[in-house]
Amino acid sequence: MAKQDDGGPLSKIDIEDEDIHWHTDLDYAQYLQLDRLLTSQLPLTAEHDEILFIVIHQATELWLKVCLHELRGAIACLQRDRLRPAFKMLARMARIQDQLKQSWDILSTLTPFDYLKFRDHLGRASGFQSVQYRLLEFTIGTKNASLIEVHEQSSEAHKILEAALHTPSLYDETLLLLSRRGFDLPKEVTERDWAEAYQPHEAVEAAWLTVYRDVEAHWDLYELAEKLVDLEQQFQAWRFAHVKTVERIIGQKRGTGGSSGVAYLTKVLELRFFPELWSVRTRM
Repeated sequence: MAKQDDGGPLSKIDIEDEDIHWHTDLDYAQYLQLDRLLTSQLPLTAEHDEILFIVIHQATELWLKVCLHELRGAIACLQRDRLRPAFKMLARMARIQDQLKQSWDILSTLTPFDYLKFRDHLGRASGFQSVQYRLLEFTIGTKNASLIEVHEQSSEAHKILEAALHTPSLYDETLLLLSRRGFDLPKEVTERDWAEAYQPHEAVEAAWLTVYRDVEAHWDLYELAEKLVDLEQQFQAWRFAHVKTVERIIGQKRGTGGSSGVAYLTKVLELRFFPELWSVRTRM
């Protein structure tokens, strides 16, 4: 009899007479750590609707974790000029954004009357303080150094965001890829200060116009462009759903974290991750 251990966390394979028998003591609840997961909802009040509020935001953070995982994978693929695996990761991120949008539909069942019963107990806790959300924005392509000031009390969170601020984003890596493919992009695009907010450039729009006018010659870049546009569209739909849900529940009140609430969220809708991929459509 020979034994082979695949090194995975779930099982050990016993091989005997070409039969494979699976043995494990790990069950569903243990694998998912449900004892920890399902006891992490700790309402501050006895109000019926607070549990929904907590679960929606916890589930959002879990989806953000997956998005960041896929995003890092996609960036690594672009750096190695391996676009096809990146397409799947970017498409998955876009579908996750759609899932996140649906979560706001669920939360919109929380009426102003319901929310006001426990809102004051939240103190200054706010989604504005989400490290993962800010990291997602920075890593996709929207940089704003002032936004990490809210995390100064957490040295670890501040360190993570500071590093992301100075690292090329998904769009930066996309433009570096265009440069490697022979498109004439200036140094202010390919060798810029990554911590600064990206500024649209005519040379970048011209490069995308070349791609879109001859998709057969640049098919993988064309597909990459469309994956990025899809991602941004879904992200903006999620943002918009957030705005309308907040407006429906608290109107024009200030956010719990001190932000201007709906006014701030509406302004964020004007931000673009991939500006030339939108502007180039007017020139085609």
